[in-house]
Amino acid sequence: MIEVRNIIKSFDGNTVLKDISAGFEPGRTNLIIGRSGSGKTVLLKCILGLYDPDSGFISYDGRDFTAMKNRERKRLRQEVGMVFQGGALFDSLTVEENVRFPLDMFTNMSFREKLKRVEFCLEHVNISKANHLYPSEISGGMQKRVAIARAIALNPKYLFCDEPNSGLDPETATLIDNLIHDLTTEFNMTTIINTHDMNSVIEIGESVLFIHKGEKCWEGSKHDILTAENRILNDFIFANKLYAQMKQTQKTSPDTPV
Repeated sequence: MIEVRNIIKSFDGNTVLKDISAGFEPGRTNLIIGRSGSGKTVLLKCILGLYDPDSGFISYDGRDFTAMKNRERKRLRQEVGMVFQGGALFDSLTVEENVRFPLDMFTNMSFREKLKRVEFCLEHVNISKANHLYPSEISGGMQKRVAIARAIALNPKYLFCDEPNSGLDPETATLIDNLIHDLTTEFNMTTIINTHDMNSVIEIGESVLFIHKGEKCWEGSKHDILTAENRILNDFIFANKLYAQMKQTQKTSPDTPV
């Protein structure tokens, strides 16, 4: 479990995070949502240690991350997988080489063992026969799958995803959502996803933290969100007419599955 308590972060006198506390549980897809500029990316970077909070506490399974020295943080980061917004694959490396990269950097595995691990990861993201292709030779959806395979190569306890559906069509985005959810459940990872995609919330939002102007504004699950009596949250959700229709349908048909 990752826990944050009373996190405050400012830049040049502007307070971006205002006393945020939350818990992110293993084996569940934990989503941080909010408008652009709400502070959700800053919170994610604080949890990762890319920013140091001005005050507050961050722990990984009871280990005080905020008190760790650089060497301790470096060791912990080997337990972390990261899926970046654009995928961040190396254009000059093949699919196989991209997934093998963290194994080359952080393990003493033999080449044969690395290849076996690469095959395992690619199978788990449903990619086959693409090992020797380059990122430019595969689709955007496949690139995201490769990025996820690379993120789980070191068998992480913690998985962070920054807008994993960015640039994908709705059908492919749903496939990526379900893939992340399935991997989270299978490997019991503590997964935190930073997104503003309401489709992701409805699809896999087992735990949802809504941030508005740097403050924790609502917390719940996908089952709670459509009936939440929170004006700011509702304004965020129902800016998309699709979800306004969904809420109306839910009112008239209480048994309609979400």
